[in-house]
Amino acid sequence: MTDKPLTRRALLGGAAGAIAATAAAQLSGVAAAEAQEAALPPVPQDPTKVPGAPTSLVGTRSRFEHPRRTSGPTSTQAPLHELVGTITPSDVHYERHHAGVPTIDPAAHTLTIHGLVDHPTVFTLEDIKRFPSVSRIHFLECSGNYRRNAPESTTAQQVCGLTSNSEWTGVPLATLFREVGVKRGAKWFLAEGRDAAMLSRSIPIEKAFDDAMIAYGQNGEALRPEQGYPLRLLLPGWEGNTNVKWLGRLKLGDEPFMSREETSKYTEVMKDGRARQFSFVIDARSIITSPSYPQTMRRGWNEIRGLAWSGRGRIARAELSFDEGRTWIEAELQGPVLPKAHTRFRYPWKWDGGETTVMSRAIDETGYVQPTQRELIDARGVGCGPYHLNPVTGWRIRTDGTVVFRTEAWA
Repeated sequence: MTDKPLTRRALLGGAAGAIAATAAAQLSGVAAAEAQEAALPPVPQDPTKVPGAPTSLVGTRSRFEHPRRTSGPTSTQAPLHELVGTITPSDVHYERHHAGVPTIDPAAHTLTIHGLVDHPTVFTLEDIKRFPSVSRIHFLECSGNYRRNAPESTTAQQVCGLTSNSEWTGVPLATLFREVGVKRGAKWFLAEGRDAAMLSRSIPIEKAFDDAMIAYGQNGEALRPEQGYPLRLLLPGWEGNTNVKWLGRLKLGDEPFMSREETSKYTEVMKDGRARQFSFVIDARSIITSPSYPQTMRRGWNEIRGLAWSGRGRIARAELSFDEGRTWIEAELQGPVLPKAHTRFRYPWKWDGGETTVMSRAIDETGYVQPTQRELIDARGVGCGPYHLNPVTGWRIRTDGTVVFRTEAWA
């Protein structure tokens, strides 16, 4: 066989093919689910008169429940408005990738740790699983998780569905770093994935000895492929792209590595023309999930529900406003309130049928208050973004009970 040089056209064609294949797989998966549902027996009028289904090797949702991620070639959003509690089911956890979801044989996968270490080491997956494990509940959020100038017909999923909350299981990164021996001069480490993009980010060494984890489990099972199977880096509270998936290499050094992802992307232009870099932490945020578009509100007592989270720690308060932010009322937080995790809030409210706007904001344990869109623009400039935008949002309830997104021009 003759080796041919890899041209830019072939490389781009391969990337396009991978994206097309991913999109086709998504569509085929939905079609298969619909076909399977169509093959189910009819719904009995009286379930007490008909034997139910037998046991099965793998459970499924009720045929009447259809949570779905949004469809997209490089990202999909979690259906926040359809979920209850705080844990996001693994199969609808949001996803974001730069070159498709790779297929990796766990038996052949390794994690190399080298650079400024005493004992450069190549770990197999089984090696890593021999270390003492931990399980922790944390959210992930894409740094680009906001849709500016969204129309009224926008769901909570479309506003900020690039966040999800899971129980993660793995090994503290500090354990592995102690195993290989970190040299005195090490200040940063580079995390690199084994996908076709080989996404990589520079991370300060302090995060490794704080709460970073090498995760191989999610919600009681192995990581899903789109969540980094078989290994991913988990950096609680930090922007999603730093939580490198399909992790294959960690290199320790004395300064940032200035990778492609932290120079061409994931920097934010400020209003003075300078770019903010290494803005890792996710600021406090909230979203009302009920009522929200396209739901319909009924007169009388209703429970307003939503989610709040912060990369700085625990949520201290979630507040609601019914007068465009002039006054705020504290909502109840559902326990347990965990650090760097989704927290559900609720508030009983009697709707009298008048047109109303309801908004939410989060305050975390550091005292940080979720800003308004105007405050964000005044601080950073109208040309900032698209990263780390966390403005207060809300919903308009019309007199006929229809609920629409509270629009606000980005200007």
